[in-house]
Amino acid sequence: MPALNTLCYVNRIYDFIRRHPTWVDSWWAVLLLMMSAVWLVSSVRSDGEGMPQGPKEQIAAVPIVLAMCTVVALRRRVPEKMLVLATGTGVAQVVTHVAVGPSNFAMLVIVFTVASRSIRWASRFALCAALVAPTIAAVRWPEEGQTLVAAILGDVFMTVTFLLAWVLGDSLRTRRAYYAQLEERATRLEKEREAQTQIAAAAERARIARELHDVVAHNVSVMVVQADGAAYVLDSAPDQTKQALETISGTGRQALAEMRRLLGVLRTGEGVAAAGGANGHGGREGRDGRDGVGEYLPQPGVEQLSELIEQVRGAGLAVGFTIEGTPRPLPSSVELTAYRVVQEALTNTRKHGGPEVGATVRLRYGADELSLLAEDDGRGAERELYEDGGTDGLGHGLIGMRERVGMVGGSLETGPRPGGGFRISAVLPLKAAH
Repeated sequence: MPALNTLCYVNRIYDFIRRHPTWVDSWWAVLLLMMSAVWLVSSVRSDGEGMPQGPKEQIAAVPIVLAMCTVVALRRRVPEKMLVLATGTGVAQVVTHVAVGPSNFAMLVIVFTVASRSIRWASRFALCAALVAPTIAAVRWPEEGQTLVAAILGDVFMTVTFLLAWVLGDSLRTRRAYYAQLEERATRLEKEREAQTQIAAAAERARIARELHDVVAHNVSVMVVQADGAAYVLDSAPDQTKQALETISGTGRQALAEMRRLLGVLRTGEGVAAAGGANGHGGREGRDGRDGVGEYLPQPGVEQLSELIEQVRGAGLAVGFTIEGTPRPLPSSVELTAYRVVQEALTNTRKHGGPEVGATVRLRYGADELSLLAEDDGRGAERELYEDGGTDGLGHGLIGMRERVGMVGGSLETGPRPGGGFRISAVLPLKAAH
């Protein structure tokens, strides 16, 4: 316990020193003033070497000592001004012939302080003063009986001392700048990580929104069509009514299953991994259930297009489906994109094609790309809706298609057919798969 109390006391002192540097410097200035006062009193009572020899020099030494003590007290608050004050005081000391005393220690202190700051002109000026001041002092106040060699060695020793003070200060400045750079870099990296996290979250929200739109728009439209048909033949054709209700039930279960899969991704935090798969970097984990959400349905792909076509045919839409080329395994991102594009195209046909509309879907496997063509012979979407980016009245249908195709590096062309109806053509590159 005593050791702990001592440590706490030391920490308090350190915190006080760190928060009140001027007070600490003022304390050192007072100590230097006391030592200089003793030096001045001794000069009055004796004629020792290295002390003011006459009344004029002793009187002139008083403001010089006070100025030097002020330099120590305010060195960290206004270092540039204190450097100028120390220089002027040194010149006055040479002119008035006041010998070097304890207060001249302030020159070492101000050289160190200025070198530790990021003020280039002041640091360079302090370096020049450190090189010149010892020589000026040696020439102005030579010691009696001293040989030339001893004088030169003494001058070299003092010059090295001043240079060491400047070097220590400059090293401290360099270290502070290095730490500041590290802190700035850490702050910048933290901001970049936050920005990347926000971008990833926004991308994931957009992906989930596209999935929900595709699932809800397609399955609900099928259910509405079947419900209308069941209501129309309820009394006259009970078998057809039963079949329509079974289709509604199956479609509803499929929609719920896909909704559970999407919500499961959100709950288990696997959305980012799924988004990576959607971007073409995730392999086929989403297809075989090894993505951490195996209890949910796998991502639909090209193999499920036949089931989709049959479901749409069961809802009363005549659809022709052809496959050209040799089917082969594709990246899961490409398969999911192809499935969703066809699903959205057929949904738009049911919603905007009008009565007695027919549609065709063509899937062609190329050497380096997968081509999709979905077109119908109905009245098509209104041009205003098409130009606004979507055929669902809200601008989400074609926008979602373009986003999906763009994520895998493909191209999408949509628009009304010259002879009536609507056409959607997509080209999905397969080079990433190799």
